[in-house]
Amino acid sequence: MWLEWEPAAMAVFLLVALVVALRSVTARWAGVVSAFARELAIMFTLYAVWRLANKLSLMDLDGAMWRGRWLWDLQRTWHLPSEVAVQQMILPHPLLVQFANIYYAVAHVPAMIVFLVWLFVWHRPRYPQLRNALALTTGACLLIQLIPVAPPRLIPGLGVIDTPLLYHQSVYGPIGTGIAAQLSALPSVHVAWALLVGIGAVMVSESRWRWVILAHPILTCWVVVATGNHYWVDGLLAGLLLAAALFAQRWHPLAALQRGPGGPARAQAPPAVTSHDGESCAPVS
Repeated sequence: MWLEWEPAAMAVFLLVALVVALRSVTARWAGVVSAFARELAIMFTLYAVWRLANKLSLMDLDGAMWRGRWLWDLQRTWHLPSEVAVQQMILPHPLLVQFANIYYAVAHVPAMIVFLVWLFVWHRPRYPQLRNALALTTGACLLIQLIPVAPPRLIPGLGVIDTPLLYHQSVYGPIGTGIAAQLSALPSVHVAWALLVGIGAVMVSESRWRWVILAHPILTCWVVVATGNHYWVDGLLAGLLLAAALFAQRWHPLAALQRGPGGPARAQAPPAVTSHDGESCAPVS
């Protein structure tokens, strides 16, 4: 069971207190511990907002069902692959179905934690950019999710099966309960986070094995559809939001400070003045 927003907010308070206390400490590792605690406070703040936003989502079940059916019809107009066809490929294989259910339920948060710790410890200069992209993308997803959209597994007549419920692996209870909002299909936070982990690792790492991490977003895109929890459009919109968040980093305030308020940070020295006798003279200021 994931933390509710209240204990997450308490963790933020304790971490901020730790940062303040370490400001007066001159020990060798005080700066590192303080920076790590500060980043944990930011992450717990984002987590608390995410959990609270799930409780504040507008619970319009009829409207959510209508919007889900509209998305389904839109995808047929675009000739996207059927989610039912994806499910039919794995339903005859119980172990594969159960693996998909477990991966959907537990993989996205631990993968993001490992990714952020790896960035912070080994690639600190790139950490702020990707942390900010995470915050911007998740915030945009939460705002859109305030308009409820039912996942395909909840809409009768589509032929999509709730595979986690089929094998008693569901993280959801009745509508409005469970560890996540059930009427928040669009966009998919699972896909957004997985894409950030995969793309971020490829961007930052120089290892020839870094491309292996792309298996995580590919697998995530597959399981969110195979388990009946998302439409293809949910993942497409998540990818667009992440791309916009990464592109927005070009206008980060720190980049503007490096350029200076109207040009380069360092002004070029004026050319020296040469006298009539050939000697170089300093320019007059």
